[in-house]
Amino acid sequence: MKIFVPGRLCLFGEHSDWAGGYRRQNPNLGIGYTLLSGTNQGLYASVKPHPHQLIMRTILDDGSDKVCVLPMEKQPLLAEAKKGGFFSYAAGVAYQFLTYFQVGGLEIDNYLTDLPIKKGLSSSASVCVLVARAFNQVYDLKLSLRGEMEFAYLGEITTPSQCGRMDQGCAYGNRPIAMIFDGDLTDIIELNVPKNLYFVVVDLGAKKNTQEILSKLNQCYPFAKDEIEVNVQKYLGTISRQFTQAAIDALQVGNGEKIGQLMRQTQAEFDKYLIPACTSELTAPILHQLLDYQPIQAYIWGGKGVGSQGDGTAQFIVKNQVNQQQVVEIIERDFPQMQCLKLIIYTDNNNSKNASK
Repeated sequence: MKIFVPGRLCLFGEHSDWAGGYRRQNPNLGIGYTLLSGTNQGLYASVKPHPHQLIMRTILDDGSDKVCVLPMEKQPLLAEAKKGGFFSYAAGVAYQFLTYFQVGGLEIDNYLTDLPIKKGLSSSASVCVLVARAFNQVYDLKLSLRGEMEFAYLGEITTPSQCGRMDQGCAYGNRPIAMIFDGDLTDIIELNVPKNLYFVVVDLGAKKNTQEILSKLNQCYPFAKDEIEVNVQKYLGTISRQFTQAAIDALQVGNGEKIGQLMRQTQAEFDKYLIPACTSELTAPILHQLLDYQPIQAYIWGGKGVGSQGDGTAQFIVKNQVNQQQVVEIIERDFPQMQCLKLIIYTDNNNSKNASK
């Protein structure tokens, strides 16, 4: 059978998934709210059962094949998961399924990947959801989307990855969802848009240290010890929730201009409250240079950072499909080191890729 799993773009609410999880230790912290969408790009694979092995093939950027073959046994799978790297995610998910179900192996041929890897679009979570969905469908385990997400998450945290639960939102396909994080509880709301919305996602071609960002921000939890940490908790709680809820409301009425305005405001508040906690990474001069770049302003409604922020990836909401192409051409002309990706959030009757594909 064939499976497609997209990447995941966090439109609003970055970091609030893990921050909301700290309510287990400190109930006074704010609940985490995120707004995200599956990308139009992702991982394509054909899958079939194998009696006693996990076999995964993938096509690399240079067109060469890479293959991982592991016995469908807990210890070898766990050892591979702990190594890190592309195949660790498949091994981690397989380990979790072997722990909870009586399943055989899988043969997964990831024959096409058009999703940029390690660019804040949850490519690792996409691999995990792909493997979880393959086990679910091949062995008819009757897991819901939430069940697939849970096993994908368990599989990813078996590896050295520091992902939050938001990343596995890619299980819902190329559609927007809101996720709410309250301690161990996660709620998911599927959203609808009345008209297509157009975005440009930009790999800044620079460097950032996601682990450093996460380490510095996590030091502010669960209890704040100074004003900087109080401000981080305030932003990732109350402030982020207010902006995210406003963006959810705007998205559901198709108000792209309002979403753009909220992106600009959110970035300004993010900078005010969070840069002092990790100045080395979150000052992000390249990100801010692009967000303020004058030649694209006539074509966009707004923009902000993506994922953990820093000089990794930027996102813009543009006014229409023609402007989407114009923004791509300007950025790739004037910043040759940057690469652009188009994202369209489709109306329900024009949604070309979804979780059931």
